[in-house]
Amino acid sequence: MRSFLMSIVALLLATPAAAQRPQGYPHSYDTLIATARAERGVRVYGNADAAAMAPLIAAFQRTYPGVRVRYEELESRAIYDRVVAEARDGRPTADLVWSSGMDLQAKLLNDGYAQAYDSPEKPALPASAVWKNMGFGVTTEPVAIVYNRRAIPPTQVPRTHEALERMLVERRKALTGRVATYDPARSNVGYLYLTEDYAITRDTRSLLQAIAATRPWVVRATGPMLDAVADGRIAIAYNVVGPYALVRARRDPRIGVVFPRDYTIVASRVAFITRQARRPAAARLFLDFLLSRTGQTLLAREWLLPVRTDVRAPRLGKDQARPIRIGPQLLVNLDSIKRRRFLADWRAILAEGASRK
Repeated sequence: MRSFLMSIVALLLATPAAAQRPQGYPHSYDTLIATARAERGVRVYGNADAAAMAPLIAAFQRTYPGVRVRYEELESRAIYDRVVAEARDGRPTADLVWSSGMDLQAKLLNDGYAQAYDSPEKPALPASAVWKNMGFGVTTEPVAIVYNRRAIPPTQVPRTHEALERMLVERRKALTGRVATYDPARSNVGYLYLTEDYAITRDTRSLLQAIAATRPWVVRATGPMLDAVADGRIAIAYNVVGPYALVRARRDPRIGVVFPRDYTIVASRVAFITRQARRPAAARLFLDFLLSRTGQTLLAREWLLPVRTDVRAPRLGKDQARPIRIGPQLLVNLDSIKRRRFLADWRAILAEGASRK
């Protein structure tokens, strides 16, 4: 059996697949390509919009004919739960996992669900984007304030957190019922963003109190929030996934997007190859493509902004951007006691705001 498989690899090495080796990659990459073609495909769990991923997947499959991508779009918590359950039960799981739930990805990495890989693209990445040669930050995604352009005139658009709080206090009656944000109890990214806010400044609590006083709409997903901003039911939304907001604003002039000048949280979609991957070579091939200049350029066209600095894309100033670093510090807020306390405080703030007249 082993000799038969080696014969297949040898045959594939003799095909044009060897010529597909990216410039600058080691010659040994030809073997990886051949092995990936023998595996025939790669299974990916991700929470990036499937339509946004389509151009990149098509380009990958043109580059590596015969290596098909099965992309399954799931919410970040669903990705985490499925990977854990499938590993526990010995069932087939994804070969590569890619999610904006940075803390959940860090836990999967920390708990042994990933395998190490020394990607040829690693030298082109910021050091902060790689953890233990297992977790790779693929994007830089700033977190935004989104508003309805008719409800918030240009001169009144808040461009800092302090300005947002002041506007909410001064216009509380007019904005009551017309402010939105994620519910951290139901939205993983909402929880991640709020915990980062608290880590950056102690003023976060007073901002949340101002939001709570408007009796806000707290949601689980981005789409309904952007829909409500567009049609005017919501005047302003806080801590929205920036790329999704930019995509909507590009085709809908009713939506405005602001990245706060005092600081803007920058998240990243973290990818790793699973320890139990049944097609590890194809997973490595796909990960390298995500991290390559070609892959990063394709992602940038969908406003999944690149982590590489040698790809042209909009950038925040260094003093403005507050990147969430991939690492063990992300595990702190997943501690069950800390999380319960955090959410209890959040509910207390909402209840206090609802009681105000």
